[in-house]
Amino acid sequence: MLLERFYDEDLAQASYFIGCQAENTAVVVDARRDITEYLDLAAHHGMKIVAVTETHIHADYLSGTRELAAATGAKIYLSGEGGEDWQYGFDGERMYDRDTIKIGNITIEARHTPGHTPEHLSFLITDGAFADTPGYMLSGDFVFSGDLGRPDLLDEAAGGVDTRFGGAKDIFRSLKEVFLELPDHVQVYPAHGAGSACGKALGALPSTTVGYERNYAWWAPYLKNDDEQGFVDELLDGQPDAHAYFGRMKRQNKIGPAVLGYPLEPLPEVDHAELATRIEKGEAIVVDTRHHSEVHQGTVAGSVNVPGIDKAATYGSWVYDPETDTADLVVLAKDSAEAEDYRHHFMRVGIDEMTGYITDFEGLPTMTPQVLAQADLEGFDRDMLLDLRNKTEHADGHIPGSHQLSGGRVLWNLDELPEPGESTIVTYCQSGVRNSVAGSALRRKGYDIHELEGSYLGYLDHQNAK
Repeated sequence: MLLERFYDEDLAQASYFIGCQAENTAVVVDARRDITEYLDLAAHHGMKIVAVTETHIHADYLSGTRELAAATGAKIYLSGEGGEDWQYGFDGERMYDRDTIKIGNITIEARHTPGHTPEHLSFLITDGAFADTPGYMLSGDFVFSGDLGRPDLLDEAAGGVDTRFGGAKDIFRSLKEVFLELPDHVQVYPAHGAGSACGKALGALPSTTVGYERNYAWWAPYLKNDDEQGFVDELLDGQPDAHAYFGRMKRQNKIGPAVLGYPLEPLPEVDHAELATRIEKGEAIVVDTRHHSEVHQGTVAGSVNVPGIDKAATYGSWVYDPETDTADLVVLAKDSAEAEDYRHHFMRVGIDEMTGYITDFEGLPTMTPQVLAQADLEGFDRDMLLDLRNKTEHADGHIPGSHQLSGGRVLWNLDELPEPGESTIVTYCQSGVRNSVAGSALRRKGYDIHELEGSYLGYLDHQNAK
């Protein structure tokens, strides 16, 4: 059996390739939308991808299930659990608790593990060439290394009302009735790692075991003592802000993401004179991919800051909403290969509007973002001091008088801000990176933004130096 983990550091998301080396067939679980790596691995091993499935309707990235099936002819398997409101809106064979997918000697058994979402499935894998019982579990957003999937995302991202309490109780039951019934040696491979907003304390380890979690996870004592209420209270306490784009991902993943078709046409390098005209007409937006210290020296008018490839999907989803913004994206990249990397990251969160790239700003309209020195903060005439960090960070310490609204939610909650064009807003985050990202998006909406130099860490240094 071949079990390969594909990990996206940007979104802290894992997908899995399970191959039968005797039959040369494979299944992919929780595929992302840029599918080249799965195709390359299958070709390398001489395998055919015959099935594609996913653990649940994802909120943090756009599923590649349909894309991969279209490219390979693989059969789609989808959860049929969760009730009428949680059925997929596209074709695929429905799977229920204890249904199986078989390739050669390998059996992949679905187990219904609701809580993070009502339809959630985990997959138990048995390598029949060596054993007749499961040795591996793909746990999706049910069990992570050191944590559990958050049960409040339906409230945060899907318009639910107080679903978190029932979800937390479902996770408690799923742990008792499914997870803890497995032997200790079963290897557990989750769909996320540290940095994901799908839990509050995810570990960085790529896998864990049932036995390790049974003995050392924070939730283990609550299960041992059958303390459901204590478990619910602890699970729900201190969950991070959910990014606003999660709601769009839920909707698109439920009805079925658009299929782009592989291979994609290469991105062209854009003519600067033509781009300048399109920027003026509001038809194009430049994605400035430089560090915020360089952006502060000058950038293209109306641009958005997505500083580097490492978090391009995350920050791209903060500054651009394909459901409301009709302008095309043109990315600043050193060459066509880097531009394609940005396109792949953007595709993972459903931003398909990238139409080309540039390598410099020559001949384009420019502006210089306003930056406020720490020494000038106290006497600066402003209408709002805006903390763009997470609510948990704000609770741990903040600049007095600041209003908290995380950078991943700010464009979708403009009603919390003063009217654009008539007010001045000073913004900060922890170090300045998120501040530059969200600040660039707010400037595009017409807000007079002054980024606080050094952000909160700079504020602490300034206070200590007094």
